[in-house]
Amino acid sequence: MINFLRNAWQQLSLYLPVVLMGLLAFGTYWLVRSTPQPMPADAPARARHEADYFLRKFSVKTFDDAGHLKSEVVGTDARHFPDTDTLEIDFVRIRSFGAGGHLTTATAKRAVTNADASEVQLYGDAHVVREALVDAAGNSQPRGEFRGEFLHAFLKAERIKSHKPVELIRGNDSFTADSLDFDNVERVLQLKGRVKGTLLPGAIQ
Repeated sequence: MINFLRNAWQQLSLYLPVVLMGLLAFGTYWLVRSTPQPMPADAPARARHEADYFLRKFSVKTFDDAGHLKSEVVGTDARHFPDTDTLEIDFVRIRSFGAGGHLTTATAKRAVTNADASEVQLYGDAHVVREALVDAAGNSQPRGEFRGEFLHAFLKAERIKSHKPVELIRGNDSFTADSLDFDNVERVLQLKGRVKGTLLPGAIQ
């Protein structure tokens, strides 16, 4: 009887580590299944569209690496919004100089500009003027004037767009349309909707 028990214990001791490992694995599995899942982290709060600083009766100038004036923005009041890095300006006046020193001016009752004033959305009595110039190819380009309740000016790219009615005066020619896309670099003008124009003989450039 003693030999039988001794043999049985020896047999059991051979399988005991396997049994313990199985119990440990089952216990670990049960623990993982029973542990409460961590609460999802709160989504980061969206930045609120609130001004972080204000300006009154101001003038802001930017310069290139050589110290030449690139742009000047003047307004009565302005609000900076950090979530979009834009400046909202009341009664704005902007001067911008292109690569060749070509001057473009813009005025409106209200404007929204990006950080370097290279892109400007003008609202209310919007008026953009590009002075006459001679381009790099030696071609003379007449003064261009744009008017409307909304104008979107890309000053570095020398492009003006609007999805609202506009008036364009180019030299002695004038046009009105329901929308506008003017690319001065490519010298492409797209007018859509009800388009009317007056072209004077010999004035086409």
